[in-house]
Amino acid sequence: MASSEGADKTEKPTSHKISEARKEGNVCQSKDVATVVMLLGVFVMIRIMIPTIYQYIISMFRYVLDCIAHSEHDPLNGTLFYRFMIYALVCSLPILFVAVILAILSHGVQTRFNYSKKATKVKFSKLNPISGIKKLFSLSKVVDVIKNILKVSLLIILLIFVIKDKLLPIARTLNMHPFNSTIMLLGFIWDLIIRVVIAFSVIAFLDYLYQRWKYQKDLMMTKQEVKDEMKMLEGDPKIKNKMKQMHREMTNRRMMQEVPRADVIIRNPTHVAVALKYDPDKHGAPYVVAKGLDLMALKIVDVGDKNDVPWIENKPLARALYAACEIGQEIPVDYYSAVAELLVFIYRQKNGGELPA
Repeated sequence: MASSEGADKTEKPTSHKISEARKEGNVCQSKDVATVVMLLGVFVMIRIMIPTIYQYIISMFRYVLDCIAHSEHDPLNGTLFYRFMIYALVCSLPILFVAVILAILSHGVQTRFNYSKKATKVKFSKLNPISGIKKLFSLSKVVDVIKNILKVSLLIILLIFVIKDKLLPIARTLNMHPFNSTIMLLGFIWDLIIRVVIAFSVIAFLDYLYQRWKYQKDLMMTKQEVKDEMKMLEGDPKIKNKMKQMHREMTNRRMMQEVPRADVIIRNPTHVAVALKYDPDKHGAPYVVAKGLDLMALKIVDVGDKNDVPWIENKPLARALYAACEIGQEIPVDYYSAVAELLVFIYRQKNGGELPA
């Protein structure tokens, strides 16, 4: 039965299914990506701070030697420990800070900074030993084992190649000045780190692709589940209200785009605004291109002002047209005379123009 149910899941997860999964804390992310980003940041910070760390080490040695040279000072007293702790904090805090920030960012970018309270709750079902045993033999655990084996193998191979290539130069460091030999050894270590980061980055990229595929696969739905979800959403009052709101917003945006084409705006003066257009090629009478109350009325007037659309204050006519006409509808015959007078006045104001025939 389980296999047949899994085989029936042929439909991609809907946006609602993905949204619900995110609320549960089920998001797509690769821990390997976060690890690689964090390690890369730490290694870069260490490389940047090597001169500072070196100076602190030299300073510590000088202080210890100075204490030994002056018998009245004990090199193992509290002052030495205090200074060592200060140096250690100065060197480590920037590195730790970068590591924490990169860990948060890499997690946040992958999950789009999703936070779920449900994911933080203790689930006693996870303590079930039977389910725990099942997880040990799951595909995810098998993939994790393969990744870990691959990482260890790559690390060993890279270490062998680097040592093989650098064996003679490493041997030469025994006859070099300690400072020069240290710099050369650090160069070898950095070369190994770069190769390891590149190799692990490839693994992290492949793991991210796998996690995305697995995430989509786990959320796949049956055709019946899609149908049931559609029915549920259509009957959900919140969804209905949201869809109505979206429809209103789209209608208002289209309406506001038509305001600059209007011939006149009739207002009352702040509560009602009706924008009219007379185009004899499209309509036999003036028609409404936009209308609104209160804030929307002010927006219509504002857009009209910015586009040099004249407005006239006529409270009774504005209220009557708002109540009688919908967007795109011609004005009723009862208002032909009143609107015609306004349009004639407007066209005469525009350089002595005449009303279109």
